[in-house]
Amino acid sequence: MKYIIDGQVVLSRPLEGPLAAQIAAFAKWAREQGYAFQSRYRRVLLAAGFSRWLGEQAVRRRYVISEHPARYLRSRARRVQVQEGDAAALKQFLDFLRRHGVIPAEKISPRRLTPVEQETQAFDRYLGDERALARATRLNYVPFIRDFLSERFGSGAVMLSRLCAGDVVRFVQRQAARLNLKRAKLLTSALRSFLHYARYRGAITLDLAAAVPPVANWSMLSIPRAIPADSVRRLLASISRRTAMGRRDYAIVLLLARLGLRSSEVAFLELDDIDWNAGHVSVRGKGGQRTMLPLPADVGAAIVAYLRHGRPHTTSRRVFLRARAPIRGFLGPSAIGSLVRHTLERAGVDSPTKGAHQFRHALATQMLRHGASLTEIGEVLRHRSPQTTTIYTKVDLHALRPLALPWPGGAR
Repeated sequence: MKYIIDGQVVLSRPLEGPLAAQIAAFAKWAREQGYAFQSRYRRVLLAAGFSRWLGEQAVRRRYVISEHPARYLRSRARRVQVQEGDAAALKQFLDFLRRHGVIPAEKISPRRLTPVEQETQAFDRYLGDERALARATRLNYVPFIRDFLSERFGSGAVMLSRLCAGDVVRFVQRQAARLNLKRAKLLTSALRSFLHYARYRGAITLDLAAAVPPVANWSMLSIPRAIPADSVRRLLASISRRTAMGRRDYAIVLLLARLGLRSSEVAFLELDDIDWNAGHVSVRGKGGQRTMLPLPADVGAAIVAYLRHGRPHTTSRRVFLRARAPIRGFLGPSAIGSLVRHTLERAGVDSPTKGAHQFRHALATQMLRHGASLTEIGEVLRHRSPQTTTIYTKVDLHALRPLALPWPGGAR
């Protein structure tokens, strides 16, 4: 006799054990998450076997804990081969049951934090609660402070009152020597922020933030690396729009190229951010600031094509979703950078960099060549400081050459 689960998965034995009633719902969830049939079948098979084993062990539902799947797999390995990913699938089953209140959430005793970790976490909470800094900024700052405190206090007690200017200077000198300019500037910003915080708390009385040495900032050190317009056209032409993933990737690259969005702005774009009637898109930039930008017709058409003929059915409000199960929005901007890198490699396009930021540089360069002012470029790219935009004054060398005066006496 056959037993059909969720209309597709066929088992040869009936569901048994304390978790039998939840397996059909788990199978439905796996289907909604976009898992392929074989993957769903494997999950249902494991869940059914696990529930049956629990029944044989006389384990009641409310006593199921995280150690049980490992014990079940050891028992299963005596009869059949355990496959890679079986443990992860059973963990997924238990997580599903906990989310729905079927089995109780486990009380895990928190690991005892070291003094450095305690101080670092307190600083992170301050940045989020008091300063309202974006999560990305905090993720950049906190590791530097952890390293600073670890270098100064090791595994012992953190006594900020013992800090002196020499500690600050030596740390910056050692760290900056192995960092690029951007990371070195992040280091000094993080350290100043922490020392201001320590003084605000009363942990130190001296203004040690003033002792943080500046990092040389040669604003004309390098020309922004912009992908050429011809390379952008070749890249877009190489993306197949006959597949769901191709429609998604085409819309993402077009957004980067036509609007100059940052990777994070694309990754976290939501359906409600697009006003189709007005032809606008609301972009959440740095610091949570929102900017309304016009949505070009070709970009809008590319997004619509993906929404209608490529985007999986899901409750997520993100515009762009992962192509593989579990179906959800991108975890962060690095996913967009990875997408761009793979797309460039598949197309065989030689570009200045492999990241997404080169499209912002390309848009600024094109605007400059078409007569846009630095103020207009800064507004489109949503720069918070005019100083950020001045870097583009050096990119259009071809346009500047006709303005150069001839060298007296001609070329030698």
